[in-house]
Amino acid sequence: MSGIVLASSTPPDQIPGLVLPALGDTLIMVGITMSIVLVVGIPLGAAIFNAAPGGLFPNRFLHTVGGWIINLGRSLPFLILMAAIIPFTRLLTGTNIGIPAAVVPMTIAGIAFFTRIVENALRAVPREYARVAIASGASTLQVIRTAQLAEAVPSIVGGFTINTIAMIEYSAIAGTIGAGGIGYVAVTYGYQRFDHLVMLATIVILVATVALVQFFGDRIVRRLTPALRDRSAHA
Repeated sequence: MSGIVLASSTPPDQIPGLVLPALGDTLIMVGITMSIVLVVGIPLGAAIFNAAPGGLFPNRFLHTVGGWIINLGRSLPFLILMAAIIPFTRLLTGTNIGIPAAVVPMTIAGIAFFTRIVENALRAVPREYARVAIASGASTLQVIRTAQLAEAVPSIVGGFTINTIAMIEYSAIAGTIGAGGIGYVAVTYGYQRFDHLVMLATIVILVATVALVQFFGDRIVRRLTPALRDRSAHA
């Protein structure tokens, strides 16, 4: 067995050329996914929050159906979600492998996750802020933007950080079906070829990437929180 491992080992000097392009693919997948998640998830979360009883435009049908769809997207394990929507993925991208095919299920899962994060962040904002904005003559969109979302920014950024980390994990899973990225290298070279050095390198890169995302996300939240408190104190 040890002979097989040695025969399948990648020389250490070739590992950067193998894993760094894979890291680039992972960052592309996550970057495209989270851009779409941000654009769609914030308005969707605000809509579902305000469609609830006590919101700016209560709508039982929208709140119930929207919540059910989001719960469905969150409850399915990502591997099952990828398999279940292969026909839809192929319809949109023309393929079921590669980065485009991975972005579709990652985006669906990410939107469902982030929409709930936005909704929960808005629940933590005191409703008095919205009432004051309405009394001041603000429109519905102005109330959502200035009295709800603006006050929930630190929580939304923290949730976005968590969601980004989850998408990094999902991109590794997507790599197992040929989407590319770190997951593909880990499975194809590390696992199937018993190349422990490559497996170790992919683990270190994933851990470091997640740690960096968490670090910068936490710093942004800390910077936003005092500014938000100062603005609220002067309001």
